[in-house]
Amino acid sequence: MSSTHPVLLNTGVQMPILGLGTYKLVGCEEVYQAVDAALVAGYRSFDTAAVYRNEADLSRALKELLPKYGLTREDVFITSKLGPKDQGEKAMEGALCSLSQLDLGYIDLYLIHWPGTQGLDVADKRNPGNRAQSWATLEELHAQGKLKAIGVSNYTPAHMRELMQSCKVPPAVLQVEFHPKLLQTELRKVCEEYGVCFQAYSSLGKGELITDPVVLEIAKNCERTPGQVLLRWAVQQGVPVIPKSSNPERIKDNGRIFDFTLSDADMDKLSALDCGRKYCRDAALVV
Repeated sequence: MSSTHPVLLNTGVQMPILGLGTYKLVGCEEVYQAVDAALVAGYRSFDTAAVYRNEADLSRALKELLPKYGLTREDVFITSKLGPKDQGEKAMEGALCSLSQLDLGYIDLYLIHWPGTQGLDVADKRNPGNRAQSWATLEELHAQGKLKAIGVSNYTPAHMRELMQSCKVPPAVLQVEFHPKLLQTELRKVCEEYGVCFQAYSSLGKGELITDPVVLEIAKNCERTPGQVLLRWAVQQGVPVIPKSSNPERIKDNGRIFDFTLSDADMDKLSALDCGRKYCRDAALVV
């Protein structure tokens, strides 16, 4: 069974709509266990980042587990991200470090993790220049085939428009916080306008949304977990998700989102929860 259900990126590459997020997965053992459970459950996409400090552990796990399940490197889609400390002049060093840590020949999707630069104030006028320099570096590595697709994370509509005006290669993906309490309507319109795939993280609102009364009621009525309902709400709109978990049972549960459909009424009830609530760091302050 495969839960890839791919979405087509503007590079012509297909990305699975479901992936395993690895934020806070620490150490060989925890990463191995999560990757093993995910592969069994049909996941074929794995999302990491330089700041997660688990790229090498993910690589080791995949090298050991892919042959076990008769899979090859080409069967999985790997996303990683440039750390804010490497924004600008250090972007090449940061990206090459990710390539080396992952040691998988190439990275399927590489994102600028954050619009700001570590150590600079959010209002520092050097931030736009650093972003532009990072993007030019990613374009160079994309041209060399080391990064099959490039994109951004946590960009606002203003950051996206700025990038689109200067880039040679448009971003393939924008990865941001997205759930029923944060519909990101303007960002989604910008992505649609520019042909950029809009991808969600924090689909469960850092776990807080699974106790929301509306989510619980819908989950009960369709005999699903609240997590499955929240993930289904996103993928039913064509939005890729990367739920993170270290629990094998939860990883399996989160993968079971393709054998049921939410009614239009339930979709509307969930979307009506929108209140602009952000559970994660807000990039809107970064110039």
